[in-house]
Amino acid sequence: MTVRELIQQTQWPTAALPAADREITGVYMGDLLSWVMGRAKESDAWITIMSNNNIVAVATLADTACIILAEGVTPDPGVAALAEQKGVNILCSPVGAYETARLLSEYL
Repeated sequence: MTVRELIQQTQWPTAALPAADREITGVYMGDLLSWVMGRAKESDAWITIMSNNNIVAVATLADTACIILAEGVTPDPGVAALAEQKGVNILCSPVGAYETARLLSEYL
């Protein structure tokens, strides 16, 4: 499933969508950035509640398909612009991290 297809299925709002055709092949959930850097896999959808500039750096290093901000979190000012510049998709899920992951499991 692509990021674009996920958005069509869920209707989740986006904060940045520079690479909507990225394929999602798995899911990783975590907020400890160093942990995510070492464990998220390429093309994962990364679920987090972190919303600062560092998430863009971690997503770039891990080469995730997208970041999904759970629990209605929106990115800090400037994060969306940085994500667009770096080619990182950011979606905003209105539900908690567990429910977000559960919904993703239905689509992948």
